[in-house]
Amino acid sequence: MNQLTDRFGRNHHYLRISVTDQCNLRCMYCMPEEGMEFLEPGHVMSFGEIAEVVRVGASMGIRKLRITGGEPLIRKDLEQLIAMLAAIPGIDDIALTTNGLLLGKKAAALKAAGLNRVNVSLDTLDPARFLMISRRGGLQKVMEGIAAAAEAGFHPIKINCVLLKGINEDEISRFLDMSVKEQLHVRFIEYMPIGHADDNWKSHYLPLGRVLEICAEHGYGYERVSGLTGNGPSEDYRITGAKGTFGLIHPVSNHFCENCNRLRLTAEGNLKPCLYWVDELNVRPAVGDDEAIRQLYLRALDIKPLNHEMAAKLADEAQSHLPTDRRMSQIGG
Repeated sequence: MNQLTDRFGRNHHYLRISVTDQCNLRCMYCMPEEGMEFLEPGHVMSFGEIAEVVRVGASMGIRKLRITGGEPLIRKDLEQLIAMLAAIPGIDDIALTTNGLLLGKKAAALKAAGLNRVNVSLDTLDPARFLMISRRGGLQKVMEGIAAAAEAGFHPIKINCVLLKGINEDEISRFLDMSVKEQLHVRFIEYMPIGHADDNWKSHYLPLGRVLEICAEHGYGYERVSGLTGNGPSEDYRITGAKGTFGLIHPVSNHFCENCNRLRLTAEGNLKPCLYWVDELNVRPAVGDDEAIRQLYLRALDIKPLNHEMAAKLADEAQSHLPTDRRMSQIGG
């Protein structure tokens, strides 16, 4: 029986786990180019601590995990954590979100350890633009990582593309073509104001209706599809004759809070009920006391609000709660 039901009747079975706040890129929508202060090693949860929090969560109804960062593959021996989590009774799906730079070397070991699925963040197919968006190079390594994931037998492989007005919107058709030609599942994601709801965010925010407009302009026939493993809040479509699919994840223009089923665990051990709001509960001191961890899960659900109100921020309207000032890399997206 799922014990993780909040006061709005939403059942939670999904935990996103950040294993590090560090990253080998500096993507413009995720963190500033300079000035980030990263956690000291002793302030980051150990694999054993993470497994304990997950074990208690699984006894309460957690079934699905996603490993995030920062860049999770920076964490040494991550496959050991995957194996530990896969062995926990009740956990039946473990996914990873990565920028792909280290995936080529890690894909086979991660698969052998019990990782089920991979999402690769990729916002451009142009090397120069990749350098501009990520403030680092490495597009070819990302493409090699995607190929290695396919070789290792991961399916589905999803490509996460954050759309940025005036920066990569002219590549929408290229990503759609990728979904046609390859067995990849491209998901376009709206730019969210996590830790920096400023004019720069507003100037680069692009509603995802533009993707369907591009389909019409290029004469692409498409239809809604369902049943894609781990599709979460994505509205999925398949272009006629395509090998893969494309999806729309629009947390700002058409938020999906009413169906939210997730909690987050930050790298330093904070349970976070909502990505956008400031609320966090430190679970790390409770490790070793199952009942104390259980109560923190229940408390996180008790303080979880109905929605995140990002659209209100876009419209400069008043908000009911305090938004986080932490960047996406510090929370785990």
